[in-house]
Amino acid sequence: MPLVKVEMIKGKSSEYKKKLLDVIHDCLMETLGIEDWDRFQRIAEYDRDDFEIPSFKTEDFIIIELTIFPGRTKEQKKSAIETITGNLNKELGIAPSDVFIIFNEPPLENWGMGGNQKG
Repeated sequence: MPLVKVEMIKGKSSEYKKKLLDVIHDCLMETLGIEDWDRFQRIAEYDRDDFEIPSFKTEDFIIIELTIFPGRTKEQKKSAIETITGNLNKELGIAPSDVFIIFNEPPLENWGMGGNQKG
């Protein structure tokens, strides 16, 4: 159950944002083996003045934060990073240098779903 948060500068179309989430989800199914229904995704958009990035980044710069159950291997995470970055470039023209991905792996005891602690 990955929780996906994408942070980006405002101004992209609804179609662009849907495609962005679809690409990320498809890559997570391929690399981490998640189910198709397992879509817990959100986009946070910021005014340009509220999203400080280095001057050599473009307006397409995105931060993708993936919060996942612990246990995925280093190789699985590497594959996810490479696949997401490559497919965002291919499908939406986002330069690999404009994709920043971070994995968070809180212990199962820190997950609560349906009123129950996971761990």
